[in-house]
This record gives sequence, structure tokens and C-alpha cells, in this order.
Amino acid sequence: MQFMASSKYKNAQYGIITIFQANCKSVMTQHFLLTSKARTLSPIKIACLSDAEAFSMLCDIRWGSEKHVVCPKCGVRHQAYFISTRKQWRCKHCKHTFSITSGTIFANHKLPLQTYLFAIALFVNAVKGISACQLSRDLNVQYKTAFTLAHKIRESLIVQRELFPLVGEVHIDGTYVHSAPRPKNKKAERVDRRLKENTNPNKRAVLVMRERYSEQETSSNPQLVGAKKTITFPILSENTEAVKKLAQAYIEPNSRIYADENAAYDELMVNYDLQRVNHQREYRSDEGVTNNLAESYFARFKRMYYGQVHKMSNVYLDNYANEVAYREDTRKLDNLTIFNDITSKCLSTSSDNAWKGYWQGNHRQVERLVM
Repeated sequence: MQFMASSKYKNAQYGIITIFQANCKSVMTQHFLLTSKARTLSPIKIACLSDAEAFSMLCDIRWGSEKHVVCPKCGVRHQAYFISTRKQWRCKHCKHTFSITSGTIFANHKLPLQTYLFAIALFVNAVKGISACQLSRDLNVQYKTAFTLAHKIRESLIVQRELFPLVGEVHIDGTYVHSAPRPKNKKAERVDRRLKENTNPNKRAVLVMRERYSEQETSSNPQLVGAKKTITFPILSENTEAVKKLAQAYIEPNSRIYADENAAYDELMVNYDLQRVNHQREYRSDEGVTNNLAESYFARFKRMYYGQVHKMSNVYLDNYANEVAYREDTRKLDNLTIFNDITSKCLSTSSDNAWKGYWQGNHRQVERLVM
């Protein structure tokens, strides 16, 4: 960036030298997240919605109309009989009575509709995740309510995610969670965690695969740079069998894969154009080979892990990992678009999942692991 002129003066009161630069020939483009286009949703306005406005918003997002609705039992879209005093409909075909939240993760809700919309708005704006304690304070509800509500939103994101194969340039890598428990107080009692027999049995890995925007997409729209689509899977470890199985299922053959020197990725060279970077020597090779798209995902994932939720159960590790993947893929969208998308996913996800009656003992029993 070049400047035609500059001037400076010394502030006598504070002893600070301030430099002014004017008449610059080039102007740096403002980052999208700093523009007004990124701020199209106000959680304050969502919290102040009336009952009728919140009801109308959910109808528009779920069905696109308050009159023509879809019966969750028989699936017929029609103008059902509306029971105005109860805000419910009665299907003309199967006589089933249903509400705006019937058949969704919000079914049998006990809180006002505004509370759920406000919770989604807070979830959207928390770009590095939100803890159940913080959500509990923001909504003024019990911790248990906030905990299950946040997980219901995460569950809808993973149930509704699109798992189409990645193509073109794909970055792949893995990171570990629960790698080691807290060491013993006495040094003499500590063990070498590098040895297999001393590793934490709860140690798991998260494998990420990220497709980059093609050169044609970037040339048509300069905003489309970096990662385009992100897919994550919890695995026991970075091993050849799991990596090969996932690559064959979710990466198109002959795609160019960028990975590090971990031996788990060696067999990918058979069906893919495999490019490697040795992280023991460099982050980026002289030829430009890097897997920084995967590393950028891990940066946000670890910030949510260490800075927000602090603890992730292995049983729900896939939900946490996919939440960060969703946030990465929607990073270039305004927050109202993300709000509408998440609300739509919540209203499209069945209530028959592990979070219905969670505090009554209905827990998911097994991990979602790729072996």
C-alpha cells in the first residue's frame, strides 16, 4: 500500500506520537465479518418478539405459510383446520392434531417460542461455540435445560448435514482429544504417556476432510476462497484402515489430497494425487504443499474445546466436531441466513432421538466411531 503524504505530531499531555497517513492510492477491502452485511440478525429483536410474531416466524421457516401446513403424521400438505385458541391444526385427512413444534426437537416444549428462537440466535453468534452454563445464564433457565437445548441444536446439525463426496483439492488431517489425564502430583508417580500401555483409554481422534473452492469459483467471486465443504468423523486413532475407508466413501477418485507425513495416509496415493508436507521440517513446502485448511478447522475446534465447553464426552464427540465444521462452512454467510438455516434444520429433525427424556435416563449408549 502506497501513501502520498504523512504528518505526525507529539501529544504533549500523553507523550504519544501519532502518525496520520492520507491520500492513499489503494484501499484494503474490508473483511466480510466487519461489514454491515454480516450483521442482519439482532438477538435483541428476536427476544422482543411477541407471541404472534414468534409463531408466524416459525411457520414461515418450517412450511413457508401459516395456512398451508404439512401434517407430521400423514405428510399431506394442505389447508388444515386451525384451532386458534390453542394455536394448533387438525389434519383433514388423518384427523391428527398438531402444533408448530410437533414432530420436531422442540416437541412438547415448556418454554415460550421466543426462548427457543433466542437460544438459536445466541448459538449462531457464538462463532467459537457456547457453553451450557453461559446459555443457562443468558436464557435464565436451569443448566439442565440449556444443556439439552444446545445438544438438540447440535443433533439437528449432524442429522441434517449433507455428506456428498468431496472433489478437487481436499485437505485431510487428524487431531486428538482426551490425549492424557492430569499427571500425578508426585513426579516419581508419573508415567510416560508416550508408551502405548500408559495411554488414556478415552483418547480419540477427529478426522477432518476439507474441500477447497476451485479456481473457477474464486475467479467468479473473490469472496469464495479457502475451504468450501467440511466433513468430520471421530475415530479411535489416525490409522490406515479408517482413513482409507473414509476417503473412499467421501472423496472422489483422482482428487488431489493434501496431507502431512503421517503413515496413515500412505495408501491414499493409489487412488488419489497425494501431496505431502513434512511438519517436522516446515508448515508449507517450497512447492506450496500444505494442509492448512485442516489446521484452520482444528484451530477453531480447539478454541471451542478449551475456551468454551471444556469437556467433551466421547459419546457426543461427533456432534461437537460437526458443529465446528458447520460454523466453518457458513463463515461467509450473514447471521440471519445461518439463523434461518439452523432453525429449519431443528424443525426438520425428529424428536425421536437421544435428547428426548435425557434427564430421565434416555442416553445414547454407544459412540459414533469409524473403526
